[in-house]
Amino acid sequence: MLKMFVALLLCFVYVEAKELSPVLFAPYEKAQTIEKKLSEGGFKVVATYQAVPQSTTIVYTDETLKKEGAKKNRAFVAVMKVFVDDKEKKVSASNPLYFGKAFMQDDYDKAAFEKERSKLEGALGTLTPSKDSLDEDDLGDYHFMMGMPYYEDQIEVAEGSSEKLIAKLKSYEGGKHLLFVLPLSNDSTLVGYDLNDETEKFVDKIGRSNASLLPWTIKIENGKATILHPKYYIAISYPKLSMGDFMGIHSVPGEIEEEIEAAFK
Repeated sequence: MLKMFVALLLCFVYVEAKELSPVLFAPYEKAQTIEKKLSEGGFKVVATYQAVPQSTTIVYTDETLKKEGAKKNRAFVAVMKVFVDDKEKKVSASNPLYFGKAFMQDDYDKAAFEKERSKLEGALGTLTPSKDSLDEDDLGDYHFMMGMPYYEDQIEVAEGSSEKLIAKLKSYEGGKHLLFVLPLSNDSTLVGYDLNDETEKFVDKIGRSNASLLPWTIKIENGKATILHPKYYIAISYPKLSMGDFMGIHSVPGEIEEEIEAAFK
Protein backbone atom coordinates (compact mmCIF):
# COMPACT_ATOMS: atom_id res chain seq x y z
CA MET A 1 0.00 0.00 0.00
CA LEU A 2 2.82 2.37 0.93
CA LYS A 3 4.61 1.65 -2.36
CA MET A 4 1.44 2.44 -4.30
CA PHE A 5 1.02 5.74 -2.44
CA VAL A 6 4.63 6.73 -3.18
CA ALA A 7 4.21 5.84 -6.84
CA LEU A 8 1.06 7.95 -7.11
CA LEU A 9 2.77 10.85 -5.35
CA LEU A 10 5.67 10.71 -7.77
CA CYS A 11 3.26 10.82 -10.69
CA PHE A 12 1.90 14.11 -9.39
CA VAL A 13 5.20 15.79 -8.57
CA TYR A 14 7.26 14.57 -11.51
CA VAL A 15 7.22 16.86 -14.51
CA GLU A 16 9.30 15.89 -17.47
CA ALA A 17 11.81 18.58 -18.41
CA LYS A 18 10.89 20.20 -21.71
CA GLU A 19 13.61 20.73 -24.26
CA LEU A 20 13.42 23.80 -26.48
CA SER A 21 15.36 24.39 -29.68
CA PRO A 22 16.59 27.84 -30.76
CA VAL A 23 15.63 27.15 -34.37
CA LEU A 24 12.45 25.89 -36.01
CA PHE A 25 12.71 24.58 -39.56
CA ALA A 26 9.91 25.52 -41.97
CA PRO A 27 9.27 24.24 -45.50
CA TYR A 28 11.74 25.82 -47.90
CA GLU A 29 10.50 28.65 -50.08
CA LYS A 30 12.08 31.75 -51.56
CA ALA A 31 12.52 34.80 -49.32
CA GLN A 32 9.93 36.85 -51.21
CA THR A 33 7.31 34.16 -50.55
CA ILE A 34 8.29 33.92 -46.87
CA GLU A 35 7.97 37.70 -46.51
CA LYS A 36 4.50 37.62 -48.03
CA LYS A 37 3.40 34.77 -45.77
CA LEU A 38 4.67 36.58 -42.67
CA SER A 39 2.81 39.76 -43.65
CA GLU A 40 -0.38 37.87 -44.41
CA GLY A 41 0.01 35.99 -41.12
CA GLY A 42 -0.14 39.17 -39.04
CA PHE A 43 3.56 39.99 -38.71
CA LYS A 44 5.39 43.12 -39.78
CA VAL A 45 8.67 42.74 -41.64
CA VAL A 46 11.06 45.44 -40.38
CA ALA A 47 14.18 44.52 -42.36
CA THR A 48 15.72 42.06 -44.80
CA TYR A 49 19.41 41.62 -45.48
CA GLN A 50 22.09 39.11 -46.39
CA ALA A 51 24.05 37.81 -43.41
CA VAL A 52 26.05 35.26 -45.41
CA PRO A 53 26.21 34.53 -49.16
CA GLN A 54 23.20 32.88 -50.81
CA SER A 55 20.82 33.76 -48.01
CA THR A 56 18.24 36.27 -46.85
CA THR A 57 17.47 37.11 -43.24
CA ILE A 58 13.98 38.46 -42.61
CA VAL A 59 13.50 40.39 -39.36
CA TYR A 60 9.91 40.67 -38.16
CA THR A 61 7.82 41.81 -35.23
CA ASP A 62 4.18 42.14 -34.17
CA GLU A 63 2.19 43.80 -31.41
CA THR A 64 2.84 41.04 -28.87
CA LEU A 65 6.60 41.08 -29.39
CA LYS A 66 6.69 44.88 -29.18
CA LYS A 67 4.57 44.85 -26.03
CA GLU A 68 6.86 42.33 -24.33
CA GLY A 69 9.96 44.13 -25.59
CA ALA A 70 8.76 47.45 -24.16
CA LYS A 71 9.22 46.10 -20.64
CA LYS A 72 12.35 47.21 -18.80
CA ASN A 73 15.51 45.56 -20.16
CA ARG A 74 13.51 43.27 -22.46
CA ALA A 75 13.87 45.04 -25.82
CA PHE A 76 15.88 42.23 -27.43
CA VAL A 77 12.77 40.04 -27.60
CA ALA A 78 10.90 42.57 -29.76
CA VAL A 79 12.03 40.99 -33.02
CA MET A 80 12.39 37.45 -34.31
CA LYS A 81 14.07 36.34 -37.52
CA VAL A 82 13.68 33.91 -40.38
CA PHE A 83 16.82 32.77 -42.19
CA VAL A 84 16.24 31.67 -45.78
CA ASP A 85 19.21 29.62 -46.93
CA ASP A 86 19.20 29.30 -50.73
CA LYS A 87 22.49 27.40 -50.62
CA GLU A 88 21.22 24.54 -48.45
CA LYS A 89 17.53 25.00 -49.36
CA LYS A 90 16.44 25.47 -45.76
CA VAL A 91 14.30 27.95 -43.85
CA SER A 92 15.11 28.33 -40.15
CA ALA A 93 13.18 30.61 -37.82
CA SER A 94 13.94 31.88 -34.34
CA ASN A 95 11.88 29.91 -31.82
CA PRO A 96 9.72 32.45 -29.92
CA LEU A 97 9.43 30.12 -26.92
CA TYR A 98 13.18 29.63 -26.68
CA PHE A 99 14.21 33.26 -26.96
CA GLY A 100 11.13 34.43 -25.10
CA LYS A 101 12.17 32.42 -22.06
CA ALA A 102 15.83 33.43 -22.39
CA PHE A 103 15.26 37.17 -22.84
CA MET A 104 12.15 37.72 -20.69
CA GLN A 105 13.37 35.67 -17.70
CA ASP A 106 11.12 36.48 -14.68
CA ASP A 107 8.80 38.47 -16.96
CA TYR A 108 8.20 35.47 -19.22
CA ASP A 109 4.57 35.01 -20.26
CA LYS A 110 4.62 31.48 -21.64
CA ALA A 111 1.09 31.64 -23.02
CA ALA A 112 1.92 34.74 -25.06
CA PHE A 113 4.95 33.10 -26.66
CA GLU A 114 3.11 29.85 -27.29
CA LYS A 115 0.62 31.91 -29.28
CA GLU A 116 3.53 33.47 -31.16
CA ARG A 117 4.82 30.05 -32.13
CA SER A 118 1.37 28.93 -33.28
CA LYS A 119 0.96 32.15 -35.24
CA LEU A 120 4.33 31.60 -36.91
CA GLU A 121 3.39 28.03 -37.80
CA GLY A 122 0.12 29.28 -39.24
CA ALA A 123 2.09 31.60 -41.51
CA LEU A 124 4.98 29.34 -42.57
CA GLY A 125 3.61 25.81 -42.29
CA THR A 126 4.74 22.91 -40.11
CA LEU A 127 7.67 23.86 -37.88
CA THR A 128 10.22 21.23 -36.92
CA PRO A 129 12.59 21.86 -33.98
CA SER A 130 16.31 21.64 -34.65
CA LYS A 131 18.24 18.89 -32.88
CA ASP A 132 20.20 21.31 -30.71
CA SER A 133 18.26 22.29 -27.60
CA LEU A 134 18.33 23.33 -23.96
CA ASP A 135 16.10 22.50 -21.01
CA GLU A 136 13.39 25.17 -20.78
CA ASP A 137 14.16 25.62 -17.07
CA ASP A 138 17.80 26.44 -17.85
CA LEU A 139 17.12 29.21 -20.34
CA GLY A 140 16.31 31.99 -17.88
CA ASP A 141 19.69 31.84 -16.14
CA TYR A 142 21.73 30.39 -18.99
CA HIS A 143 25.46 30.82 -19.32
CA PHE A 144 27.87 28.71 -21.34
CA MET A 145 30.03 27.71 -18.40
CA MET A 146 31.48 29.07 -15.18
CA GLY A 147 32.94 32.52 -15.69
CA MET A 148 30.95 33.17 -18.87
CA PRO A 149 28.30 35.95 -19.12
CA TYR A 150 24.58 35.77 -18.40
CA TYR A 151 21.75 37.66 -20.11
CA GLU A 152 22.05 40.55 -17.68
CA ASP A 153 25.79 40.96 -18.36
CA GLN A 154 25.10 43.31 -21.24
CA ILE A 155 27.75 45.62 -22.63
CA GLU A 156 27.25 49.38 -22.71
CA VAL A 157 28.55 50.68 -26.03
CA ALA A 158 27.46 54.36 -25.85
CA GLU A 159 25.56 56.97 -23.86
CA GLY A 160 23.24 59.75 -25.01
CA SER A 161 19.68 60.42 -26.05
CA SER A 162 17.99 58.08 -28.50
CA GLU A 163 17.99 60.83 -31.12
CA LYS A 164 21.74 61.46 -30.85
CA LEU A 165 22.67 57.78 -30.75
CA ILE A 166 20.55 56.91 -33.77
CA ALA A 167 21.90 59.96 -35.60
CA LYS A 168 25.43 58.62 -35.08
CA LEU A 169 24.45 55.29 -36.60
CA LYS A 170 22.86 57.06 -39.55
CA SER A 171 26.02 59.03 -40.21
CA TYR A 172 28.56 56.26 -39.58
CA GLU A 173 29.85 54.95 -42.92
CA GLY A 174 26.85 56.49 -44.65
CA GLY A 175 24.39 54.62 -42.45
CA LYS A 176 24.99 51.35 -44.30
CA HIS A 177 25.03 49.34 -41.05
CA LEU A 178 21.69 50.62 -39.76
CA LEU A 179 19.06 48.05 -40.74
CA PHE A 180 16.06 49.15 -38.70
CA VAL A 181 14.93 51.37 -35.85
CA LEU A 182 12.01 49.98 -33.82
CA PRO A 183 10.57 52.29 -31.12
CA LEU A 184 9.05 50.30 -28.25
CA SER A 185 8.21 52.95 -25.64
CA ASN A 186 9.07 56.54 -24.79
CA ASP A 187 12.50 55.49 -23.50
CA SER A 188 13.16 52.19 -25.29
CA THR A 189 14.19 51.53 -28.90
CA LEU A 190 15.64 48.46 -30.59
CA VAL A 191 18.09 48.95 -33.45
CA GLY A 192 19.31 46.41 -35.99
CA TYR A 193 23.00 46.55 -36.90
CA ASP A 194 24.66 44.90 -39.89
CA LEU A 195 28.13 43.74 -38.91
CA ASN A 196 31.02 43.83 -41.36
CA ASP A 197 31.20 40.91 -43.79
CA GLU A 198 34.46 39.68 -42.27
CA THR A 199 32.94 39.58 -38.78
CA GLU A 200 29.81 37.76 -39.92
CA LYS A 201 31.84 34.91 -41.43
CA PHE A 202 31.85 33.14 -38.06
CA VAL A 203 28.33 31.94 -38.87
CA ASP A 204 29.57 29.87 -41.81
CA LYS A 205 32.19 28.36 -39.51
CA ILE A 206 29.89 27.20 -36.71
CA GLY A 207 26.66 26.56 -38.63
CA ARG A 208 24.47 28.39 -41.13
CA SER A 209 21.19 26.97 -39.80
CA ASN A 210 21.44 29.13 -36.68
CA ALA A 211 22.37 32.26 -38.63
CA SER A 212 19.09 33.82 -37.52
CA LEU A 213 21.05 35.20 -34.56
CA LEU A 214 22.05 37.95 -37.01
CA PRO A 215 21.68 40.89 -37.39
CA TRP A 216 23.07 42.09 -34.07
CA THR A 217 20.63 44.24 -32.13
CA ILE A 218 21.26 47.27 -29.95
CA LYS A 219 18.98 48.31 -27.11
CA ILE A 220 18.71 52.05 -26.50
CA GLU A 221 17.05 52.63 -23.15
CA ASN A 222 17.27 55.42 -20.59
CA GLY A 223 20.13 57.16 -22.38
CA LYS A 224 22.32 54.08 -22.83
CA ALA A 225 23.01 51.85 -25.82
CA THR A 226 23.72 48.25 -24.85
CA ILE A 227 24.19 44.93 -26.61
CA LEU A 228 23.87 41.37 -25.43
CA HIS A 229 27.31 40.09 -24.51
CA PRO A 230 28.52 38.34 -27.68
CA LYS A 231 29.76 35.33 -25.71
CA TYR A 232 26.28 34.92 -24.23
CA TYR A 233 24.32 35.49 -27.42
CA ILE A 234 26.46 33.24 -29.60
CA ALA A 235 26.41 30.44 -27.02
CA ILE A 236 22.66 30.53 -26.45
CA SER A 237 22.03 30.67 -30.20
CA TYR A 238 24.27 27.62 -30.69
CA PRO A 239 23.56 25.37 -27.67
CA LYS A 240 25.61 22.50 -29.13
CA LEU A 241 28.69 24.69 -29.41
CA SER A 242 31.68 22.98 -27.81
CA MET A 243 34.59 24.66 -26.07
CA GLY A 244 36.69 23.76 -29.11
CA ASP A 245 34.16 25.46 -31.40
CA PHE A 246 34.21 28.52 -29.18
CA MET A 247 37.99 28.66 -29.23
CA GLY A 248 37.84 28.55 -33.03
CA ILE A 249 36.02 31.90 -33.01
CA HIS A 250 37.63 33.27 -29.85
CA SER A 251 38.34 36.68 -31.39
CA VAL A 252 34.78 37.25 -32.68
CA PRO A 253 33.08 38.48 -29.46
CA GLY A 254 35.70 41.20 -28.99
CA GLU A 255 35.51 42.18 -32.65
CA ILE A 256 31.73 42.56 -32.45
CA GLU A 257 31.99 44.77 -29.37
CA GLU A 258 34.71 46.95 -30.87
CA GLU A 259 32.89 47.27 -34.19
CA ILE A 260 29.65 48.46 -32.64
CA GLU A 261 31.40 50.83 -30.22
CA ALA A 262 33.23 52.41 -33.17
CA ALA A 263 29.90 53.23 -34.84
CA PHE A 264 28.99 55.53 -31.93
CA LYS A 265 32.28 57.47 -31.81
